[in-house]
Amino acid sequence: MLELRDDWPDPIAPDGHILVRVAATSVNMHDLWTMKGVGVRADQFPMVLGCDIAGWDERGNEVVVSGSFGNPDAGRGDESFDPDRALVSERFPGSFAAYTIVPMRNVLAKPPFMTMAEAGCITVAWTTAYRMLFTRGHAEPGETVLIQGAGGGVATAAAALARAAGLRVVVTSRSPDKRQRALALGAHEAVETGARLSVPVDLVIETVGEATWKHSLRSLRPGGRVVVSGATTGDPSADLARIFYRQISIIGVSGASRVETEQLLRFMEAADIHPVIDSVFPFERIHDAFERTQQPDLYGKVIVQMGGS
Repeated sequence: MLELRDDWPDPIAPDGHILVRVAATSVNMHDLWTMKGVGVRADQFPMVLGCDIAGWDERGNEVVVSGSFGNPDAGRGDESFDPDRALVSERFPGSFAAYTIVPMRNVLAKPPFMTMAEAGCITVAWTTAYRMLFTRGHAEPGETVLIQGAGGGVATAAAALARAAGLRVVVTSRSPDKRQRALALGAHEAVETGARLSVPVDLVIETVGEATWKHSLRSLRPGGRVVVSGATTGDPSADLARIFYRQISIIGVSGASRVETEQLLRFMEAADIHPVIDSVFPFERIHDAFERTQQPDLYGKVIVQMGGS
């Protein structure tokens, strides 16, 4: 059950960490899954949800927080490979609060071109999309990328980043309105979910799972790759025969590093990319924000404002 409380104890930052006053955050699938008990223990409740963080540090500087809390040395230079990595709400009180605790190394200056509301959805969806495309997916200009699902946070981020990087962008959706909106925002092609594509693609951005998995594999050229960061409709069957016969690479993504967050912010500023925001709610209406996140016509991120703009 999601409830607002004003009796939560004030957070105390341990050594190597600081308090960040939260200005804006967003609702993620991680929050919804946590409420269902997925990936958490019963003894962790009650807990403060929320993973995206934009706000002010202890000196009043505007900041964005990179999302993987971990040790780069344990991950061979990349904290997202640290077996003990965590998102903020998995380790500390999350971002649906006045203050949260973050490691000092995760704090980055918020770029001036970005509003607090826009910065409030970078930590999870946008860094994930960046890592899927470029760090793990090795996307190159001129390639064609298929993005399954046109309206989600990772999908809208991936479409914007891929288009700016010189890729040909194909998106899918069951909704004609979402397909039209994707085209208006720069996608080269938008097709109904499961429809045959005009040409095979080099890369698939897959966050849906069972409902789109077979289509993702069928849409790839021989030697193509699928990058996976979620399975919101359930775990798919592997279809190993197709994978080995067509020499398809399946690449997993979970989290992103501080370095990638810095690279993403520089890329977005240079290309003048701004996050697609579906709606903005004040913290007092967080129940409405969670409800909006689960609506089928959602397009982009649902922002929760704690203060600022």
